[in-house]
Amino acid sequence: MFRFEEPAYLYLLLILPLLVAFYLYSNYRRRKAIRVFGDPELMMQLMPDVSKYRPDVKFWLLAAAIALFALLLARPQFGSKLETVKRQGVEVMIALDISNSMLAQDVQPSRLEKAKRLVAQLVDKMQNDKVGMIVFAGDAFTQLPITSDYISAKMFLESIDPSLISKQGTAIAAAINLATKSFTPQEGVGRAVIVITDGENHEGGVEEAAKAAVEKGIQVNVLGVGMPDGAPIPVPGTNDYRRDREGNVIVTRLNEAMCQEIAKVGNGIYVRVDNTNNAQKAINQEINKMSKAEVETQVYTEFNEQFQAVAWIILLLLLAEMLILERKNPLFRNIHLFSTKKG
Repeated sequence: MFRFEEPAYLYLLLILPLLVAFYLYSNYRRRKAIRVFGDPELMMQLMPDVSKYRPDVKFWLLAAAIALFALLLARPQFGSKLETVKRQGVEVMIALDISNSMLAQDVQPSRLEKAKRLVAQLVDKMQNDKVGMIVFAGDAFTQLPITSDYISAKMFLESIDPSLISKQGTAIAAAINLATKSFTPQEGVGRAVIVITDGENHEGGVEEAAKAAVEKGIQVNVLGVGMPDGAPIPVPGTNDYRRDREGNVIVTRLNEAMCQEIAKVGNGIYVRVDNTNNAQKAINQEINKMSKAEVETQVYTEFNEQFQAVAWIILLLLLAEMLILERKNPLFRNIHLFSTKKG
């Protein structure tokens, strides 16, 4: 596993675009100044020792050295020892509705984007817990198996959109059943399913799925995204909204009663996700109440520093930059002229 021990130093890389812009601007001003004195080709003949390309080579060598120096300060490391460690935590499976109705914008910037931000913040709060993700519309499938790799969880989260499932609908029961089967077999650990949905056009069997989860010691919480008054569903890439067969604009509404019933049967809580952070706080508090047990996690416990290789490359680049002269070596030019005359 590769990582940076001090990743904050990578922000030094932001200096490079400024240096490049300044260098290109300086070259532009220099060429403009040369044109004032005369034809550039004639001026080059009058300055035979001036190299056209060497200053550029020297600059890019120096820029590469600066970039590598930022990497050096960030302390690149490779994991060398993988161990199984035990930590106190819980297991959480997130079932996220990605049906087209989640594109409605009664919650800003949209129901789906608001839900994804909520999940990202939830993952950020985790320390020793495990998390997995299931997406559902007309079908349900596992987007991320349960893991303690929070970086991967957020990467998978970013890629979620309604195009992942072509079959439309709201298969909440299938999502809960799949989530129930996705936990580790470890005993004594607190487990919860968090269903994030607007609840519209849901299929049957939801209460039965929630009851089956409770029988296995799994809590089912529901976060309802949207507003009861509803909103139209935008058509991606256009300024229009989805319409029914008669041409009327479809308005999607949060089915709050159904969401509350699922949470009640699942021994969990129901919270409406609106334009505030109330849902975030409520679900965090609920997870903190869960019984924590020793969760086994495989992690790298030893990391080898890789700064030596980076330091050697920086040294070689700086030596090359110092040895390359901006002006042509007159000795080589005289040898060239001598060989030309002799021929």
